Amino acid sequence: MKINEAYHVPVLLHESVDGLAINPASIAVDVTFGGGGHSQYILSKLSSEGFLYAFDQDEDASKNAIPSANFKLIGGNFKFIKNHLLALGVKKVDAILADIGVSSHQFDIADRGFSFRNPAPLDMRMNQKASITAAQLLNKGSEEELLRIFNSYTDLPNVFRLVQTILTARQQVPFETTDQLANLCEPLAQRGKDHKYIAQVFQALRIEVNDEIGALKKLLEDSVELLNTGGRIAVISYHSIEDRLVKNFFKKGNFEGKEVRDFYGNLQRPFVEINRHPIAPTEAEVLTNNRARSAKLRIAQKQ
Repeated sequence: MKINEAYHVPVLLHESVDGLAINPASIAVDVTFGGGGHSQYILSKLSSEGFLYAFDQDEDASKNAIPSANFKLIGGNFKFIKNHLLALGVKKVDAILADIGVSSHQFDIADRGFSFRNPAPLDMRMNQKASITAAQLLNKGSEEELLRIFNSYTDLPNVFRLVQTILTARQQVPFETTDQLANLCEPLAQRGKDHKYIAQVFQALRIEVNDEIGALKKLLEDSVELLNTGGRIAVISYHSIEDRLVKNFFKKGNFEGKEVRDFYGNLQRPFVEINRHPIAPTEAEVLTNNRARSAKLRIAQKQ
């Protein structure tokens, strides 16, 4: 099995794919193809009667496409999974895998603007054809919009001060580069915690620029209709907001975590959890792939 580890090292590889209980004739979907690690392992479990569809909105991922008769890489956002599959005549699938977040490749290519390690354009778009960059969001976003973003996607104690600092700074010099934003954030952080502070600011902008929460919600909702009875979905998340959404949807059938029961008192939910608690990477995996450290895997089966 050849994996492009220079592009992205797959996280919780065996735990996630094995948890899907794929049979040789399964129709499976990897909605976050990246370097192809999870997809390669899924394909190793399929016979010629099975098929794997993969999604990635980043054009760079197309270079990792797998030359196999029972594999197709779709260049698109997984929030449109139903439309893309329907266009190919696929109405039902047996397994869905999602490794939510940013690939190592996107972090490592400075010009993409996901990292603050090197000066680069403040971009952060996973889909390079998308219209709004992180710089445009910072330069044009209203005070209310910026407050919503940083309050929703960080746990920073001084979001109001952060937003006021951004509003003042952009009047003098518009945001263009990652180091501009990092330098602005550094004095706002507690001593010794500037790296963590800046990372949260960058993460919040990335989530908003790519509508990551909206895409995850749409995927979970669509999976109810797409999966055959007994089919499984595995989601690897890296942020508490994402994990909470997945947890609530798998446990209760909605994102708020509210119990909905029928006339007879039966809990109305489309999934049964395979693991009641999230699966985390082993210490050994974290040592070899530090970016796996915050990963949480949840698996559920369609009722």
